[in-house]
Amino acid sequence: MKSLLLVRHAKSDWADASLGDFDRPLNERGKKDAPKMAERLLAKKVKIDAFVASPAKRAAKTATIIAEEFGRKKDKIIFKEELYLASATVFRRIVSELNDKFETVAIFSHNEGITDYANMLTNVRVDNIPTCGIYAVRSDIKSWSEFEEAEKEFWFFDFPKKM
Repeated sequence: MKSLLLVRHAKSDWADASLGDFDRPLNERGKKDAPKMAERLLAKKVKIDAFVASPAKRAAKTATIIAEEFGRKKDKIIFKEELYLASATVFRRIVSELNDKFETVAIFSHNEGITDYANMLTNVRVDNIPTCGIYAVRSDIKSWSEFEEAEKEFWFFDFPKKM
C-alpha cells in the first residue's frame, strides 16, 4: 500500500514587493497553520516516510515545519526544482519516480498544479486546495511506478479552516 499526501504551501507574505514569487516567505498565519496541520496528521496517526518539496521559500518552509513536527530535520527533505509551479504532468512523473522504500510520501507544492493533479487521482474533486491544505490518497501497489495506472482510494482532505 502506498499513500500520497499533496500539501499546498502555507499562506505566504505579499508585503515585500521587492521579492520575487519564488522568494516569498510565510506570513504569520502560515507560520501558525503549518504546525497545526502537522498536529492533525499526527492525530490521524499518519506516518510520513518522505517529504518532497518545491524549493520555493514558502513551500520549503511549510515542508520544514511539518517535517520537524514529525521529528525530521530539513536536510532529510527532498527538494525538487520542478515542483515550483508544477503542472499535473510534472507531479505524475515525480510520483512515478519515488523510491519504493517509501510507503507514505508528502509532496509540498503550489496551485494550480497541485489542485489539478489531486482532481485527476480519484472521483473526489476539490475546487481549490487552500493554503496548507492536504489532499490524501492511497493505492494498493508495491511500486510508485504503478501509481499512475493503479486504482486510487480517496483518504482525506483537510485544511486549516476546516472544523
